[in-house]
Amino acid sequence: MAKMRITICFLALLSLAPSLFAQNISPEDEAAIKKPALNYIEGWYEGDAARMESALHPELAKRALIVDLSTGHSRLDSMSAMALVQRTRAGGGSKTPKDKQQKDITILDRFNNAAIVKVIASEWVDYLQEAKINGEWKIVNVLWEIKPDSELAKKVK
Repeated sequence: MAKMRITICFLALLSLAPSLFAQNISPEDEAAIKKPALNYIEGWYEGDAARMESALHPELAKRALIVDLSTGHSRLDSMSAMALVQRTRAGGGSKTPKDKQQKDITILDRFNNAAIVKVIASEWVDYLQEAKINGEWKIVNVLWEIKPDSELAKKVK
């Protein structure tokens, strides 16, 4: 019984840990941090290159962790801001039906002028590193991975 109480207390404290270290985010800051993430994912789905570009720092590095499901081997593929904007301009995710366009945005952490934002999209998950540069939040790095059960995963080798 004592072990169970200790375990419950430990789990309760553990659930509070993120709030002990992360800064409180005002509603205004939350909206400002989520704005580039929303422009990024909605710009992709809309094929709106200007909207995508507005979200990105010009020195963005976007990396995909690609796992070959048949062998288990993984690799990193890289893309620049310019390449991402060009792919968006070429149509991006505009063929994704509206009812399939998942765009769940969560701020995982924020400290002063840096934030980590998770975007769950229809076929992948993005982890965005954002920086507040000259008063505006921009995406500076992206690490993403394809959902293993998605149609996109079946096409990637």
